[in-house]
Parts: sequence; structure tokens; C-alpha cells
Amino acid sequence: MRFDEGSPLDTGQVSDRRRLPGGRIAIGGGAGLIVLIVSLLLGINPFGSDSGGGSFPGIDQVQGDNGQLNNECKTGADANRSQDCRAVAIVNSVQEYWDGELQRRGATYEPAKTVLFSQATQTGCGSANSAVGPFYCPVDTTVYLDLTFYDELRTRFGANGGPFAEAYVLAHEYGHHVQDLTGTMDKADRAGRGATGPQSAGVRLELQADCYAGVWANHATTTNGPAGRPLVARLTDADIADGLSAAAAVGDDHIQQQAQGRIDQDTWTHGSAEQRQHWFTTGYSSGDMDRCDTFAARSV
Repeated sequence: MRFDEGSPLDTGQVSDRRRLPGGRIAIGGGAGLIVLIVSLLLGINPFGSDSGGGSFPGIDQVQGDNGQLNNECKTGADANRSQDCRAVAIVNSVQEYWDGELQRRGATYEPAKTVLFSQATQTGCGSANSAVGPFYCPVDTTVYLDLTFYDELRTRFGANGGPFAEAYVLAHEYGHHVQDLTGTMDKADRAGRGATGPQSAGVRLELQADCYAGVWANHATTTNGPAGRPLVARLTDADIADGLSAAAAVGDDHIQQQAQGRIDQDTWTHGSAEQRQHWFTTGYSSGDMDRCDTFAARSV
């Protein structure tokens, strides 16, 4: 995955909280931490649908310190050499695509920030630490990410790693933002998102976000940015393979097998490795979000 070296980056779409004062926030430990890892990786609102924004400071109340990002992440050339800047570039590209796509469909895309944090942070959905993995909080319409997750994805869960694996993770979370904007998230709530299992509404929501990540990837090298040309200059078959490796690594069956030595389909919240790879591929091969209607599919 390579970015156009001369294209400008918009660091205003990312809030960097990693250098803010504060310590760890304890959510749980021991077995509880394993449950969090198993059930929440690449999820949405990990604190439950009843969490409100009134009691917890979200993106507007806890401002980041973007000084370093602003100084170091100016163009696609910076994204090609720096993980921090790559995160900015991915967010820029994903949002550029969905802004144009929803506009083409007569809808309005509302930008969502990504918060980079270290160890722990406050969100509109409550207190979070890095154990929950990346997630989208619909209360404050923000994606939260501790970049050390990418190391965990490779070293603990066995993914290939690589720049496009990182892109898949962020594109999945922005898929949830699109679901939030289009009302699909509310539809899943009405269908019983809290239920679990390979055909549950919650799994269908997650698989659709995987499909949306694939749709963005299909268009990433043809979506023009502020420079009048695509920010993503090149995606190779090897990049897509890295994305599929990441999708498999966070499949419920793969994580359960690693964490507890057995697979329990009845507790799945995100889908199997095969399901996640299938729906990412569906989005990538078609480039059409209409092909991502996991709720209409008889079986996912």
C-alpha cells in the first residue's frame, strides 16, 4: 500500500491523545480481560447501548494534542514512512470515499474523527482501555484506536500485519459510522443486536462493516483527494492478502480457539474468520455497498 507522495494530509480528522496526562483506567482483569478481548475486538459501543454521553467526556470534552501530527504528517510521503501519518492518510481516504458515495446516493456524510490514545481514554460511551481493541462509539460518532493493537494483531492473533491490515481495521470502524448515518445500526438494534450466534443481527452488522471496508478498498485508488488525484496510489494483491489475513485473525472462531481452546458458535459477536473474509471480498470485488446487505441475506 503506497500513498501519493505529493497529496496533502488533513490531520484535523484525527485527535491525538497519547501524550495527555493520566493513568490506566481499570475495566477488568484476568478472565474478564479475556472476555473483553474475545467479544470486543473491532466492535462498536463496547459499553452497551444504554451508555449515554452525559456522564462521560467524549471527543468535545477531552481535546488531543495534535502538535506532533501537524508537524510530521503533511503529505502522502510522510504516510509512506510513518505509522502515525499512515493512520491519518487512511482516515482521510476512507472519509473522502464515503463522502462522495453518500452524496452520489442523495445522502449526507458527516465526518467522524479518529482518536489515537495510549492505554486508556474517556469516550462518549464510557471509559475505555486498549484491551477493548479499536471501536466506534455512536454516542460521540468517533473511532477510538490504540495503535499498539496493530502489534497485537500480528504477534498475538497471527495476522500478517502490514499497512493494509491497518487500513482494514480503520475502514471497518468507519463502516460502522456509515451504518450509523444510514440507520442500519438502529435497524440492528430493533432486530436484537445484543443476540449472539453466527446468524445474529450483531454478527450481520459486523460483517456488513467488513464488506464496507472492502468497498472502500475497491475505490481507494480511484477516489480523488484534495490534490485532484487519489491519496492511495497503489494497492497490490499482497496488500489485499494482508487485509484478509487480518479479517481471519479477528474471526470469533480463531480468537476463541486461541483464548479458550474451543469454539462456541452460540457466543459469536463478530463472525467467523471465513465469514469475515467472505464479506470483505464481496465488498472488494463488487465495489458496491448495495452488495453488502447482510441483513437481507438468508445466511451470512
